[in-house]
Amino acid sequence: MKNTPASSELISVRLFGTFEVRRNGVPLSAADMAGCKPRHILEILLLNLGSPVSKSRIIETLWGAGASNGTVATLESYISGIRRAIQPGNTRNGPLRTANGGYVLDPALVDLDLSRFSQLVEKAGQAAPRDAYVLLTEALELSAEPLLGSELAFDWADEARARQAAERLAAQIQASETAAMLDLPQEAVRWARLAVASDPLNERAWTLLVTGYERSGLPAEGLSAYARCRLIFDRDLGCAPGPALQAAHLRLLRQRAEASTELSEVMAALVYLGDTLSGQGQGQGQGQGQRSAADSGLTHENAGRILTSFLRRARVAV
Repeated sequence: MKNTPASSELISVRLFGTFEVRRNGVPLSAADMAGCKPRHILEILLLNLGSPVSKSRIIETLWGAGASNGTVATLESYISGIRRAIQPGNTRNGPLRTANGGYVLDPALVDLDLSRFSQLVEKAGQAAPRDAYVLLTEALELSAEPLLGSELAFDWADEARARQAAERLAAQIQASETAAMLDLPQEAVRWARLAVASDPLNERAWTLLVTGYERSGLPAEGLSAYARCRLIFDRDLGCAPGPALQAAHLRLLRQRAEASTELSEVMAALVYLGDTLSGQGQGQGQGQGQRSAADSGLTHENAGRILTSFLRRARVAV
């Protein structure tokens, strides 16, 4: 009587944070994995889930110049150990297969958190805003810890983290934009702040942050964020923020001025003098929420006195 092969079983793997493999819901121990090299081999295959990875590529990645004539046999021995750990008694039909002179993990038999992140983001791109926001929030919570957090000293892990960080940044920006569409300005600010922390040179993230503060009725916070952005861009890029950020900055200045009689007078004086210098004359309407120069009753002398007094007090305060 022939032996019936063991049924294929799903393994679940966590790559975000501390590496963990579970078989039948039970986590495998470090002893089950038989050392660092087998774990690294499995991690490389997981990063390429569903795509064959050649023996030569694995050897080049993990052994580099230290590879020898016996390295292939060592790799094959490690692969046998991995099979025993993740699919005992099921070498043919388990997740780990031999393919094209290398090895591949069957995505149908591996529940991988990194793959779930990508699937959630992909679904969000095709969903209505409210559903998309739920999917993006789930993806970002899933990826909150660093990818391959146990492998901080290896170039191949650094490269994987860099790729995933770019995907996470894009998801944060998408979450902020979606929250703004749903009229959730505080949520838009939360994701934009995380995006700015991920990449302080990303102008799209800064724009979402500043406009999020604007829609939240927090002009002081928005102005502070714009000032930080301008400083970073000038220091690291040698340029100023773009037109969209500058427009948001101007709206915040007006919003702040309208909340303060003194600042409102200063803004009116600046508008009056700007119109005078540009030759537009008095009586033309300004932007929303601003009085025209004629309606303000200002003269060149009064406008100058308001600005001089304001600047004098500002110097004393500094």
